[in-house]
Amino acid sequence: MKQIAAAKFKEQCLALLDSVGAEGIVITKRGKPVAKLIPIGAESAALIGALEGRLKITGQILSTDAKWHAES
Repeated sequence: MKQIAAAKFKEQCLALLDSVGAEGIVITKRGKPVAKLIPIGAESAALIGALEGRLKITGQILSTDAKWHAES
């Protein structure tokens, strides 16, 4: 897997975005891996918004419905 220092990544960012392969590129800082650049595959990109209009939300999605008292 290809590795590149963060400073060098910063210099070559746009070119690397155009050439990143399926295996990705590990970005390092002081020799230690800190991030990985991977391409978005066509399969996963198609999932974004795929369930729009197909789901129905019922009840309170921001509540567990558990009763509790802050003083106890």
